[in-house]
This record gives sequence, C-alpha cells and structure tokens, in this order.
Amino acid sequence: MSAKIKRRDFITLIGGAAAWPLAARAQQREKMRRIGVLLNAAADDPDFQAWVGAFQQGLAQAGWIIGRNVRIDTRWAEGKPDDVRRYAAELVALAPDVILAHGTSTVRPLLQATRTVPIVFPIAADPVGAGFVDNLARPGGNVTGFMTVEYSFSTKWLELLKQIAPTVTRAAVLRDSAQSGATSQFAAIQAMAPSLGVEVSPINLWDVGEIERAVAAFARSSNAGLIVTTGGGATVHRHLIITLAKRYKLPAVYAGRHFVTAGGLVSYASDYIDQYQRAAGYVDRILKGEKPGDLPVQAPTKFELVINLKTAKALGIDVPASVLARADEVIE
Repeated sequence: MSAKIKRRDFITLIGGAAAWPLAARAQQREKMRRIGVLLNAAADDPDFQAWVGAFQQGLAQAGWIIGRNVRIDTRWAEGKPDDVRRYAAELVALAPDVILAHGTSTVRPLLQATRTVPIVFPIAADPVGAGFVDNLARPGGNVTGFMTVEYSFSTKWLELLKQIAPTVTRAAVLRDSAQSGATSQFAAIQAMAPSLGVEVSPINLWDVGEIERAVAAFARSSNAGLIVTTGGGATVHRHLIITLAKRYKLPAVYAGRHFVTAGGLVSYASDYIDQYQRAAGYVDRILKGEKPGDLPVQAPTKFELVINLKTAKALGIDVPASVLARADEVIE
C-alpha cells in the first residue's frame, strides 16, 4: 500500500511540475498594460463616474480586466487649470500605453507633455480647429477620438428653444471662448437666429463672478432665454448656470444630458455613455498595436433629447406635446 501511495504522490508531483511552467508562461503572456485617464472634474461627480464606468465596461467586453491585464491610473483635476497641467505631466511620466482624456481642456495640456503617448478623447468639440489632429479622416499624430457635435448641429439648440418657449426673442449663448469650437458653434447659431426672430449675444464662461454678472444683466430684458454650448467651462460651472436660469426664470437649452439631470430644462446632445464605450474600442485597438494617427476621428452616432418637466413647471413652461413625443427621456 505504501508503495502505491508513494508512486501516486510521485506522479502527482511530476504532473504539477510539468504544469507549472505552462502556468508561468501563461502569466507571462498576460502582460499588464497601463491606461491613464485625465478628467477635468471632481472624483465624486456622478456623471463622470457613469461615463468612466461605461468606458471600463467597454474595456471588459474587449477582454481588458482591471488588475489582471490592465491597470488604470485616473487623475481628477476638478476644473483647476494648474491641476490639469500637473496631472497631465504625472500621467505621461508613468509611461502609459494610452491615455483617455475628456475634452479640449485635458487634451491640450497632454499634448504639451507628450507627442508620442497615444491619446484618445471620448469628447471634443473641434479637434481640427484646436490643432489636435491634421484632419478627421487621418489624424496623423498621437491623438484621435470622438467629436461631440458638428457646427451645424448647434442650430438645433436654438430651434428647440423656440419650440419650447415661442415668446423668446433674445438668447444668450454661453460659450468657452478659449475653445475654437465655441466660436464656430456661436457663428452657426447667429446665422440661424434672424430666420427665427431671435437676437443672440455671447456670454463667456470665464469665472463664477463674470457668469453671474452677465446672466443677471441679460435677464433684465423680457422674452430672454439661454443656450449653453459644449465645453469644459460649461460642465465645470453647470450647477451655477442651472441655478441662475432658475433664479431669473430663463428657459435654457443645454448641450448635455448631465445638465438636465442636475435640474436644467432641456438638452439635445450626443450620448456620452455611447461615446465613452466607443472610446474603449479605440483604446483596445491601440493596445493591440494600431496607431492613433491611423484611426479616424468619428462624429456622434447617437443623440438624445432629455426634458425635465419639474423644471418646466417651475418656469411656467408648458412643453409642447410634439416635443415630448420626441424625447428620449422625461424627468418628472
């Protein structure tokens, strides 16, 4: 009996020894890759948390599991330009395989820090005008990603404002003038305005004091409304802008669902969840050897109309049934 036991133990030992190199080689093949993420928001921002979650879900669907074959280093800049620049340098110093960066306010500092580390943006208004890529079809450098809107799309915000609040004859367009896309968006809105009987004027999204003063001055006139365009400044100051719109009873159209879930009236914009998932696809392709300069910058494929009826009621606005029927989401 003892001989059989020893023989069985010996066979087990040999089998384990034979299997060990195979397991070791499998682990070696499972190389840990590194992804940097730079976001100009607070770490507890629920909207950004949802977008990052969609990105991680997209990675998982492509086989990238955090802790097993990929590590993600995230930096939250909280809307502070100095922190954006500092975190951009930090992430580049970590030598990641690719960096995910939300919007112009994060991509530009990263490009100042590196022209070699691949960068993918899930959100950007005007990557060509900002100088991030040579052209949309062939970016050519170390950056690629997904646009939020095309300029002509901006006119839909003005049309929506007139549909929801037909008495509006003056509209303030809140924009981040430091971004090239903001100028083009305003120009498109301005070109459409006369045909709708609306006079438009810009308000720059510089700091809290300037926004408060400009909106208060604009609200003194009757039949006024707001359009909030895309850009980091609008996202950073969104709670202030929503508060001011409510305070002065200004109907407002926003360039993102996250404004309406925070209490804004209505938004029509690309689906950021979808764009973060698509960005995960580009990150996957880069990790597998493709170059960002060969991956075309893509336009949005999914748009969503979101209406906050609670806010409409507070503003005394009766949203037309035709608009409600088109809504992808209605918050009550």
